Amino acid sequence: MVEVTWQERMIKAGPVRLRAIEQGSGPLVLMIHGFPGLAYSWRHQMAPLAAAGFRAVAIDSLGYGGSDRPAAASFYTANKMQDYLLAVLDAYEAADAFVIGQDFGAQYAWNLAVRAPGRVRALIATIPYDYDMAGRAMLGGAPRLRPEDPTPAQAAAPDRLPSARFAVMAREHFVHLHYFQEVGPAERELAAGGAEFLHRIFHALSHEGDLWRWKTVASQGKGYLDVLPPAPALPWSWLSQAEFQVFLRGYDHPDPALRFIGGLNSYRTADANWEIGRPWADEDVRVPTLFVYGADDPSFGFFPDWEARMRRRVPGLRAIVPVAGAGHFVQQETPPLFNEAIIPFLRGFSARA
Repeated sequence: MVEVTWQERMIKAGPVRLRAIEQGSGPLVLMIHGFPGLAYSWRHQMAPLAAAGFRAVAIDSLGYGGSDRPAAASFYTANKMQDYLLAVLDAYEAADAFVIGQDFGAQYAWNLAVRAPGRVRALIATIPYDYDMAGRAMLGGAPRLRPEDPTPAQAAAPDRLPSARFAVMAREHFVHLHYFQEVGPAERELAAGGAEFLHRIFHALSHEGDLWRWKTVASQGKGYLDVLPPAPALPWSWLSQAEFQVFLRGYDHPDPALRFIGGLNSYRTADANWEIGRPWADEDVRVPTLFVYGADDPSFGFFPDWEARMRRRVPGLRAIVPVAGAGHFVQQETPPLFNEAIIPFLRGFSARA
């Protein structure tokens, strides 16, 4: 288990408070986790970044861990999340920052690089640009379908609201994108089986997992635990029982409905975020960008043609680095390889204090 050498801080970000962990001094490196995750997801990066001359900061995103957990999805829309992240930079008196994002954290990081590029010195992401649940798969803003055309079963697309596309996907098999839209069922299921859910989803999304087993299960009457395969007992090569307990404690909350609210509302804002993103749908990413991803990340099944499109739409792209033996949690599954990729990149843009 990684020794805790960082400090904690609560940051006022407009109407909400975010918990941050920080270590070191120098240019700010802001790390943003996804679902499932916490600031603790970056435990393997804190000390190495500090030793390399950076101020490493990782946040519990809104709705997670020690940060506030408002129930209303309106607190979690893309424009609000951007405001919170900019408030974090302001709290550290940082004119700009290096931003690293994983899963939903990558969505927020890409958005920040496009919508507030002056605040992002350089970007590192583990999920392709514009393939998030509110994305258009880098195809731009112009519709490609006629009104009479059927709604496609696609997670990211320039046509039709995301929730409508998720519903079409769910006609074929269970898919969590659709299951999480309705308030209530997921809250009850995950509150009752939170430990088992985290155990299974961490493994299913790892390099050894079988996330896509859900394609064999119909949606009707099924919850996420009905489709996630059982996971082997801990410890695993990248996650110990003690580390898992940190995540488990981080998701706990006196109100069971709020234990997983950060993740759930990230899915429930897909329609609103798709509309919010319309003015930027044709914007390319011009800030210096490093893309580091797990070569065995099962979520890439949602990202058709991602590499060719990203090379066209991210002119700031410096390199694409696949990491063997890693899945969705690349920074946790293979921390030495991840750190070896990111630290030289960050140093190349750290001349300005």
